[in-house]
Amino acid sequence: MMGNVYGYIRVSSTDQNEDRQLIAMQKMEVQKKNLYIDKQSGKDFDRPQYKRLVKRLKRGDLLYVMSIDRLGRNYEDIQQQWRILTKERGVDICVIDMPLLDTRQRDEGLTGLFISNLVLQILSYVAQTECENIRRRQAEGIAAAKARGVAFGRHAIEIPPNFRSRAEELARTGMKSADIAAEFGV
Repeated sequence: MMGNVYGYIRVSSTDQNEDRQLIAMQKMEVQKKNLYIDKQSGKDFDRPQYKRLVKRLKRGDLLYVMSIDRLGRNYEDIQQQWRILTKERGVDICVIDMPLLDTRQRDEGLTGLFISNLVLQILSYVAQTECENIRRRQAEGIAAAKARGVAFGRHAIEIPPNFRSRAEELARTGMKSADIAAEFGV
C-alpha cells in the first residue's frame, strides 16, 4: 500500500533560500500541499513545520529530504528521528542526494540494511560536526572582530531619570508599548 508523498525542507535562517530544495521536491513530484518548510537551525527537532509533518505521517507514507543535514544537525537526534519514523511509524524516507538512504529498497537483505545504517551514521556524524565547526568558526570570527575593536549590539543610550515613572504613567492611559518607546526615542 502506497501512502502519501511528503517533502521536508529546512534552511537555517529566514534570509536563506530554499529554491534548490524546492526544485528537487518538484522533480520527486511532491505536491505543494505536502511540503513542509522550516527556516531555523537544525540543532534540534523543535521546529513547527517538522512537528506538523510528523503528526501527518502515517504507515506507508514516503518522506523526501534533500540531504540528511536538512533533516537535522544533531547526530543522536537524527538517529532517533529516523528510527521513530521508519520503525515505529512505518514511514519510508528517501534522502535525495544519497540514494543509499532510501528505505524503500528493502530487497537488499542484511548487507543492504547494514550499509544503509552505516551511511546514516556517517552522514549524521558529518552533519553534527559541520554544525559544531560553523559555531566554532563564528565564535572565532566574533572574537577576532572584538580584538580589532568592532562593537556588537546596539549603541548604549542615556535613559532619562524619569523614564520608568513616565512610561508607567503612559501605559496606564492605554498607550501602546511601541508608542511609549517612540516617545522616549528608544
